[in-house]
This record gives sequence, structure tokens and C-alpha cells, in this order.
Amino acid sequence: MFGVGLITASAASATVGDARQFRNGRQFASWLGLVPKQNSSGGKERLGRITKQGDAYLRTLLFQCARVTLTASRRRQDRLARWVTQLVERVGYGKALIAIANKHTRVLWAILAKGQRFDPSYDGQPHGVAAQ
Repeated sequence: MFGVGLITASAASATVGDARQFRNGRQFASWLGLVPKQNSSGGKERLGRITKQGDAYLRTLLFQCARVTLTASRRRQDRLARWVTQLVERVGYGKALIAIANKHTRVLWAILAKGQRFDPSYDGQPHGVAAQ
């Protein structure tokens, strides 16, 4: 239930070229305009709207993938679907779409930068360590 299909993946690889030019997934998401604008000073964080800078076509595709993920999560009961459902209840539909698109972007960066296949069963733990 990752949500990123063939068209979005091919558009991302064609647009980015080498994903290793970004240090991490957050930089990639920022380059696409999927992170809030910061107006911070004096140690007080003020986050605004998403910047919408970067590649509009790829960002639009990622939002469509997020909509598909959100819609499909209503019919599923896996870990990602529960996270999506709780997120929508907590922050609302619009912010949840942005958060899901941002999550897809970070996973997409990891796949492109490391040259690995997507493993939906991976829980973020180092190999050989069971989740508690």
C-alpha cells in the first residue's frame, strides 16, 4: 500500500536523476516544495504553508498518490493504514494529505538514493532486531 505507482516513480527518477545529490529525504521533500515555510527567529518556531516551490508535476503526482493511500487506508487494517487513519483524525484531511505525500517522498528518496527495492514489511528496525 505504498501508493507510488509506475508513472510517479518514473517521473521522479527522470526529474531527479541522481537522488544522492540530496543528503536525506527531507532535503528532497524540501526541493519538491512539500515542507512548511519557516519564519523562525529567537528560538521560536513559526511554520507556515507548504512552499510549493520545485517541480509542480512531480508534486501533483505525489499528492494524487497520497489521495489513493488515504482512500485505500479506509478499507485496510495494516500498520500504515492505521497510521493514516489516526493522522486524519488528529490533523484533518488536508494536512494529512501533505504528510502522506511527504512520507512517500522520503521513502522514494531512500529507494532512489540507495538503489533498493521497496519492502513494505520493513519496520525501521536494524536487521535481526525484532520490534517490541
